[in-house]
Amino acid sequence: MAQVYIAIAIASLAVVAIVVFTKKGAPGQRLSPLAGVSFALVVAGIVFGEDRVLGYGLMGAGVLLALYDALLKRRQ
Repeated sequence: MAQVYIAIAIASLAVVAIVVFTKKGAPGQRLSPLAGVSFALVVAGIVFGEDRVLGYGLMGAGVLLALYDALLKRRQ
């Protein structure tokens, strides 16, 4: 069951990366503060992965923030 959650998290991050990198914009764009926080949450979720509730919660929050940030950037 844990592999399913990890696969979903990786797939979600891949979708976010595709949405962000396919947007026409300046090459070498820096991360927004919200994207930086979401990346830090995903990394923290991986680091604290032994406690499943905390690890998956942090990863889920990071993915949700990344999706929100991608939607905000797409509207601009």
